[in-house]
Amino acid sequence: MRMREDYRTLSGNEKAAIFMLALGEDHATKIFEHMDDEEILELSQTMAGLGRVGSNVVERLFVDFAEQMSSTNALVGTMDSTERLLAKVLGADKVDEIMEEIRGPAGRTMWEKLGNVNEEVLASFLQKEYPQTVSVVLSKINSDHAARVLALLPDAFAVEVVHRMLKMESVQKEVLEDVERTLKTEFMTNLAKTQRRDSHELMAEIFNNLDRTMETKFLEELEGTAPESADKIRSLMFTFDDLVKLDPTAIQTLVRAIDKDKLPTALKGATDTIKDLFFSNMSERAAKIMQEDMAAMGPVRLKDVEEAQTYIVNVAKDLEGRGEIIISSGTEEDEMIY
Repeated sequence: MRMREDYRTLSGNEKAAIFMLALGEDHATKIFEHMDDEEILELSQTMAGLGRVGSNVVERLFVDFAEQMSSTNALVGTMDSTERLLAKVLGADKVDEIMEEIRGPAGRTMWEKLGNVNEEVLASFLQKEYPQTVSVVLSKINSDHAARVLALLPDAFAVEVVHRMLKMESVQKEVLEDVERTLKTEFMTNLAKTQRRDSHELMAEIFNNLDRTMETKFLEELEGTAPESADKIRSLMFTFDDLVKLDPTAIQTLVRAIDKDKLPTALKGATDTIKDLFFSNMSERAAKIMQEDMAAMGPVRLKDVEEAQTYIVNVAKDLEGRGEIIISSGTEEDEMIY
């Protein structure tokens, strides 16, 4: 087990955890009595994963608190030591609940924890729930994770979930609490806060993260049953072909940011317009080398092309999120004046 020797690398939570362990169980329990459940949980999680802490680190910590220690022996923060400490101040049921939280998937809220659950495990659980429950869960977790879960659900059930998500506006507090209670008692843990979000924007993000076959299947289904929703989702989705909306500077920024090995595969299945866009924003020599590489590749699997294009689209969206490029919507508001 690695010894923590560098005081400078400690976070605030880690300093608090070391301090509590160094105080000993009797003194630490008195401090726990003045904390709320969330603070106890957060500190307990840190203590349980602390590992070995060098005596020099403990001494430096106590000096910082303007206190002296008669002995500064090394500490070991483990599941067992944390559980014993909690048992001094909390009831057995509460200790079991907190330790279950610590041992479960990482994350402070229920939705963060769900984001760390394997999509196959989560899909297996959710397909036994009501579509409305599943729609709430998928609306609260990350879009890429939601896409993977959605793709693993039975087709008819998944389509029903999509419809429920499109009709969903803000989730009533009672409904969300009921879903959290179900997840906590039947699956795992903790609280969450409601967040209102446009359902079509959410579905567009999820569809962006589906593979092309699944995306086409869901959109075609929606075109037959909810054509207006299908049109709105399609207009909100950002695809590889939408890279034509980038100006030359943005394309050059994107080319610098991406893995160059992915670009030839992505362009292999691109339109001539997209190919010209990239080639015209490279040096003549670089463009020529890439065209030669593409010609030498021969046939490429559609799946590989789609994965490469999705990767480049995600890099573009990350750059936009950091304010490094602007992805134009094509409206007059986005027109640039030079």
